[in-house]
Amino acid sequence: MTQATTPSAPKALGHIRVLDLSRVLAGPWCAQNLADLGADVIKIERPGSGDDTRAWGPPYARDAEGQDTGEAAYYLAANRGKRSVTVDIASSEGQALLHELVKHCDVVLENFKVGHLKRYRLDYDSLKAIKPDLVYCSITGFGQDGPYAHRAGYDFLIQGMGGLMSVTGERDDLPGGGPQKAGVALTDLMTGMYATVAVLAALTHRDRTGQGQHIDMALLDTQVAMLANMGSNYLNSGKPPRRWGNAHANIVPYQTFACADGHIIVATGNDGQYRKFVEAGGRPELGSDPRFATNPLRVQNRDLLVPILAEMVREKKRDAWIALLESVGVPCGPINDIGEVFANEQVRAREVAIELPHPTAGKVTLVRNPIRMSALPATSDKAPPLLGQHTAQVLHEMLGLDEAAIAVLRDKGVV
Repeated sequence: MTQATTPSAPKALGHIRVLDLSRVLAGPWCAQNLADLGADVIKIERPGSGDDTRAWGPPYARDAEGQDTGEAAYYLAANRGKRSVTVDIASSEGQALLHELVKHCDVVLENFKVGHLKRYRLDYDSLKAIKPDLVYCSITGFGQDGPYAHRAGYDFLIQGMGGLMSVTGERDDLPGGGPQKAGVALTDLMTGMYATVAVLAALTHRDRTGQGQHIDMALLDTQVAMLANMGSNYLNSGKPPRRWGNAHANIVPYQTFACADGHIIVATGNDGQYRKFVEAGGRPELGSDPRFATNPLRVQNRDLLVPILAEMVREKKRDAWIALLESVGVPCGPINDIGEVFANEQVRAREVAIELPHPTAGKVTLVRNPIRMSALPATSDKAPPLLGQHTAQVLHEMLGLDEAAIAVLRDKGVV
C-alpha cells in the first residue's frame, strides 16, 4: 500500500477547472478521472444531503477506533481529489453563485434529466452565454434527443436494454441458465470513461480554436458501443450472439473448471496448448483423439470433451494446477474474491491500494487510478471531501466573498 502523490508533483490537467454538477456514478467517475489527472474539480452538492451515494451504506469508512463514520464506501469510490461546495441550485442566489463560478471554469459536468437544468439557467445555452468557450458535458440514460430522451436511465436497465445481459450468464440449456447483469455497474463506469475522453478531446479542440461545445453522452449509446465484437458479429451475420456462460463460443477449452478446492480458468488458445493441458492432467490420449485433435473438432464435440476435462481437473487442487500449467506454458489463473485480489502479490507490487488522510476517518484506503505515465502521475493526494468541506474556501478564493458574506448565504440556506 502506498501514499498518494505529493501535492507539489506536476499534473497533466493542472491548468483545468471543472464544475461538477453530477451525482451517483457515471458523472462522478468522469470527474474523478479528471481530478486524478490534476484538474481542480469543484463538486456542487445539495446543502444538507449532498450526492445520493453519501447515504448508500453500509459499509462506511471507519475511524481510528473502528467506528463507522458518515462516509459511505460507495461515495468514496468515485469522489477523491475533489472540493465539495454546497449550493441550492433552486434558489436565484444559488444560481447566481454558479454563474459566477462558471466564469472561472473550463468544464461543466451534469447528469440531470434532459431539460431539467434549463429551469435553473444552468443548461448549456445559458452558461455558454456567460462563457462562450465552455466545454459542457451532459450524461443521461438515452441522450438529448430521440423518443426515449426524457426517460430516466439506470445502469441495470441499460445493461438489459443494450444487449449486455443477452450475452452474459450461463447457457439457457444448462442449470442456472439465463441472462445476468455484470457484478459492477459497467455501463455507468464506461460512460464515465467515454465522457472523460470526450472532455479531453473537446478541451484540445478549444485550445486550438477557442471554441467550446456541448457533449451529449448517453448510457444506452455507450452500452451498444461496448458490445464490440458481439455487435459486429450480429451486424455482419444477422444472427444475435448467444450466452456461453464462462465458456467461449469459438475456442475449447477456454473456460472455468472446478478443482478439488476452488476454480481455475484455463484458456488454451491453440492446439499445442490444449495438448500440453491434457498431458499435464495425465490424459495425453485426449490430445490425439480424432474427435478432439483440432479446435474446430473440439468446438463441434464440446459436450463430449468438457465433462471429461472437468473430471480431470477435479483431481488436483487449484494452486497445484496453476503451478503445473504455468510450468508448461498453458494460460491459466485463479478466480479470486476481492480479498484475494488485494492480497495478490502483483496487485501489491503495483501499489494499487492507496491511503489518503481523511478529516473524520483519519485515513481512507482507495484504489489508485490505473493510468501510469512516466512524467505526469495520475493519482490524487486528496481524499473524497466531506459535504461542503470547501464551500467557504472556494467562494473566497474564486469569488472574493468574505466570511460575513458567506455567513449570510449560509443563514439563507443558499450554501
